[in-house]
Amino acid sequence: MLGRAVRRRCPWCGGRGAFFTGWFAKQPHCATCGLTWRRDDVGFELGAATAAVILTMVPLIGALAVVGAVTWPDLAVIPMLVILGAAACVLPVVMYPISYTAWQAVDIAMRPVDLDRDFVDPRRLDGPPVRQDDA
Repeated sequence: MLGRAVRRRCPWCGGRGAFFTGWFAKQPHCATCGLTWRRDDVGFELGAATAAVILTMVPLIGALAVVGAVTWPDLAVIPMLVILGAAACVLPVVMYPISYTAWQAVDIAMRPVDLDRDFVDPRRLDGPPVRQDDA
């Protein structure tokens, strides 16, 4: 599931563009299977923000460690700060949709999907989500 999520696909069904219609534009459910991204959990955005921080900070700290180890004892501080500062500005933008789908995969692994509650009818993309039991 995490492999599909890192490619911005639905972690449940593998559908393309699962929850995002653009890089920042989200839809409330997967267009393929109808899995809702929030799943009635008020803390989902906090988990996705945490995933974004982890996916951003791990490469930055790793790059800092590698550059520091390679250039030790004469650290090139200014070029390192410029490159890592630019990466710190770009990585959160790049990782935004990936963090949501990755957190969705982790959330599904921690809390199994309820087939009656966590899905909507995927044919209704132009209006508010309709639960399968209401359709």
